[in-house]
Amino acid sequence: MNINMTFFGQMITFAILIWFTMKFIWPPLNKAIEERQQKIAQGLANAEGAEVLIQQARAQADEIVREARVKANEVVEQAHSRANQIVDQAKTDAMVEGTRLKALADAEIAAAADRAREDLRKQVSALAVTGAEKLLKREIDANAHKALLDELAAEI
Repeated sequence: MNINMTFFGQMITFAILIWFTMKFIWPPLNKAIEERQQKIAQGLANAEGAEVLIQQARAQADEIVREARVKANEVVEQAHSRANQIVDQAKTDAMVEGTRLKALADAEIAAAADRAREDLRKQVSALAVTGAEKLLKREIDANAHKALLDELAAEI
């Protein structure tokens, strides 16, 4: 056996294998590799786009939360302000009601004092008439001397 012929036969067979591989196997394999690379590149681009969208969504969410907090603080401040207004109004109403009740009580006291004075005047008049009767030892007619008794009561 000749090694050179075997070697030469192997080279021809290898060349035919390379030609067949380059003609029929390599193009579909190369096409599949390129498609896979494109899919990977597109997936990476989509991932980067999604990352940007996620960052934008986070920024929007943070902004919405910040605005919600500001609005919540405004609502709380308005509630405190309204509560203070209600308390102040209640104080004012209570003071007005207290003043009104005090004036009413003062009027009742004044009326009671006037009634007491009038009753006292009548009692003093009656006592004066009784005292005068005892002094004069005779009865004085109260109806006949009403003007005099009224004048006496007014002086007292």
